[in-house]
Amino acid sequence: MELLAILLFISIFILILYGYPVAFTLGGISILYAFCFIDPVAFTALPPRVMGVMSNYVLLAVPLFIYMGIMLEKSGLAESLLETMAILFGKMKGGLAVSVVIVGALLAASTGIVGATVITMGLISLPTMLKRGYKAELATGTIAASGTLGQIIPPSVVLVLLGSVLNVSVGDLFAAALLPGFLLVAVYILYILIIARLKPAYAPPMPEEVIAEFKQGNFVMKVVKAFLLPLLLIVAVLGSIFAGIASPTEAAAVGAMGATILTIIQGKFNWKVLQSVMRETTHLTSMVFIILLGATTFSFVFREMNGDEYLVQLIQDANLSPMSFLALVMLVVFIAGFFIDFIEIVFIIVPVVAPIFVQMDIDLIWIGVLLGLNLQTSFLSPPFGFSLFYLKGVAPPSVTTGHLYRGILPFVIIQLIFLAVVICFPEVVYILLD
Repeated sequence: MELLAILLFISIFILILYGYPVAFTLGGISILYAFCFIDPVAFTALPPRVMGVMSNYVLLAVPLFIYMGIMLEKSGLAESLLETMAILFGKMKGGLAVSVVIVGALLAASTGIVGATVITMGLISLPTMLKRGYKAELATGTIAASGTLGQIIPPSVVLVLLGSVLNVSVGDLFAAALLPGFLLVAVYILYILIIARLKPAYAPPMPEEVIAEFKQGNFVMKVVKAFLLPLLLIVAVLGSIFAGIASPTEAAAVGAMGATILTIIQGKFNWKVLQSVMRETTHLTSMVFIILLGATTFSFVFREMNGDEYLVQLIQDANLSPMSFLALVMLVVFIAGFFIDFIEIVFIIVPVVAPIFVQMDIDLIWIGVLLGLNLQTSFLSPPFGFSLFYLKGVAPPSVTTGHLYRGILPFVIIQLIFLAVVICFPEVVYILLD
């Protein structure tokens, strides 16, 4: 029975790699195995499990954060932020790339939607960077890496889902991920400044006349307007969580309303925009939850077949230390990220390994942050990094896939080194929790 549980896991993974729909593969194959190999009476426990997932208050934050991210994308705030930041850092070598990283971090803290951030920054900043003489590899790598910061910087949909699966406080997970997320931003900026110093032709400063033209009129007001609105939203969402005023779900509702108000202030809100945002939110939310239902069925059947106990026993028999097992899980998640989406990884792999981490007395908050960083890395990794696909879709014809792959490689290496540092120095996760 235990070996059949492992076979269930492997068969689902193979079918997903083969291209079958994730949600229906998870649920369908699990039900098929259940009918063949477990007691039918056990099925009576499945409907309460499903209803428990659907009535999970924490998961209500998912559609609200998705709505907030998509609405902000429509508001035009990203465009004004990028323009303003580019001028502020324009005089320094690599300043335009630095501004892209900072805007990526601010959008991550405002939206948490990777696809929307990468596409928005690709459309706005990539043509400008190429026009200003930036090397295509550095420009594309910076945009793709900055766009994925929404995976780890709260409020992140990934962290909400990880909190639910790991059964830990989403608020604590947000607090634990905040400092590593912004340290990663600092490392990105440091890398860009070093490259700009060593190879000035890769990242030239902006022309003086362009900066002077933008500064005409009320420049201070332009800067205040560009920064104030997104910062107010960030403070409203994250501040209310960290201050204990609101739960993550309540803060997500504040964020959704705040994003709508900001879009109105920007003069971009109309019935067509609202329809578009609601349609995209419904589509993404439905996708997440139908995968979640399939994953709940898989998890139920896997445990009924004693798969979790068998895995624990295997680890114990192999005499793997906690750190060795952690390294193995991180490697599996990293490789899986080449082929399947983060949602599938969160709902397929994490529920299987979480009980083993509990058995080994490893803190799940720390594990949640490590998984978030790892999943962010998988978003960047060739050949199937989703961030690369998003950017390629909006890049000019002169930008080739080779440019994308070569450009992102240094950032993937930075990510892996940073992940290793957080593993070796877990204190960085707990500073804001204390």
